[in-house]
Amino acid sequence: MHFMSALRAAWQQRDSLLCVGLDPDPARFPAHLQGRPDAVFEFCKAIVDATADLVCCFKPQIAYFAAQRAEDQLEALIAHIHVRHPGTPVVLDAKRGDIGSTAGQYAVEAFERYRADAITVNPYMGRDSVEPYLAYADKGVILLCRTSNPGGSDLQFLEVGRPGGGVEKLYERVARLVAEDWNASGNCALVVGATFPDEIARVRALTGEMPLLVPGIGAQGGDIAATVAAGRSADGTGLMINSSRAILYAGADEDFAAAARRAALDTRDAINAYR
Repeated sequence: MHFMSALRAAWQQRDSLLCVGLDPDPARFPAHLQGRPDAVFEFCKAIVDATADLVCCFKPQIAYFAAQRAEDQLEALIAHIHVRHPGTPVVLDAKRGDIGSTAGQYAVEAFERYRADAITVNPYMGRDSVEPYLAYADKGVILLCRTSNPGGSDLQFLEVGRPGGGVEKLYERVARLVAEDWNASGNCALVVGATFPDEIARVRALTGEMPLLVPGIGAQGGDIAATVAAGRSADGTGLMINSSRAILYAGADEDFAAAARRAALDTRDAINAYR
């Protein structure tokens, strides 16, 4: 499936802009999963099966799997999503960034090993470091632009000279480069944090209808109303609003998946109230 087509279909068919992040931390698993060799897979599988009809995509964070030597469980999880919940896009949150030859291997890892539908990428090294991902025209390439962490301003808010005169913020340059030069296949999106709604609005103005992946609601404290108002596209879509911990760990015992579903439903409906 083409990532953008699947994402648009999920926005419409599920009436949802919610992305559930899959950041499995075994220390927070319920007791009945503690110590199981397949605990990471079983925990995430239960979350996925409980929430799939409420989301526009899932976003597994690769570091949480790699730290537990659970890359095989990540492969199994993505395969499970594709089989049990067809049409649900999977964004591999890896934030890769390296020279072209290495980036090519990272692209193979994401799209051929893990079979992800999209990947997050760091654009700091420029276009040639991104081109191996862009070559997969049916896959989403989601580039960091204005991130939700406080330290993002250290670089992203620096003023740089604008071609033709004037200055702009570095994050604005990234948004323009991606929208105007890198998106020939229509498979690009940008990461813009919910903790900065003014910047979300600016990125939306610079990029038109390009999808935005928006982390930072829930545990990070981003405001849902401000996020939706700033980032929605003309048809009320255009956003993948991520929540991870607030949904994953809404419950702590054997009914954790049901608690996650309730949290996901509440979050989806809260988002929809402002569309």
